[in-house]
Amino acid sequence: MSPARKESRQMGLESFIPSGNKRLDKQLIFTAEIDKMTQVLRRTVLIDKSRRENDAEHSWHIAVMALLFSEYALRPPDIGRAVQMCVVHDLIEIYAGDTFAYDAAGNRDKAAREAAAADKLYALLPEEQGALLRSLWEEFDAMETDDAKYAACLDRLQPFLHNSLTDGHTWVAGNVDRADVEKRMAPIQEFMPQVYEWIRTVLDGAVERGWVRP
Repeated sequence: MSPARKESRQMGLESFIPSGNKRLDKQLIFTAEIDKMTQVLRRTVLIDKSRRENDAEHSWHIAVMALLFSEYALRPPDIGRAVQMCVVHDLIEIYAGDTFAYDAAGNRDKAAREAAAADKLYALLPEEQGALLRSLWEEFDAMETDDAKYAACLDRLQPFLHNSLTDGHTWVAGNVDRADVEKRMAPIQEFMPQVYEWIRTVLDGAVERGWVRP
């Protein structure tokens, strides 16, 4: 990072002008803090392969998808709640960083890193709002409710779609095999089986093309 960019990041909240309303100040500071999502890079590349996508782009993308794919869910989700989960599910990566889905070592301490990040991030908000956003993230992560299952399916479907259009970019980089991808896509097989039929077809082609090991 260049010295100018580093200084700019440090100067950000130091330049904050208080409103005189402590609650509003907390909300504004939190809003400024989550701008850092744009700097958290994922392994997935944009479909034009020009660069890696960031967390903010991914969250926006699956939030829009939540408006489109509910007809394929086994049980109708609450789309509004699913959208809320989509936009908050990766906020903790501001501090915890993105963990590659196929990185076994990185996933071992993921839960601990993300819990610590949640403690830090949601403490910035008024207490009840911090608790609400944290509860949405925890529900998403647990994948026990239909709304969370739906949101989690989209979280897996979006990078799968990107891989199918970028010569298996992250699959190749991660040297993954078909069983790895199938395990990652299991929530879709369970909750959106019609969509999984397309996934199965794509995986057949990915193996043939050498993007995924058999």
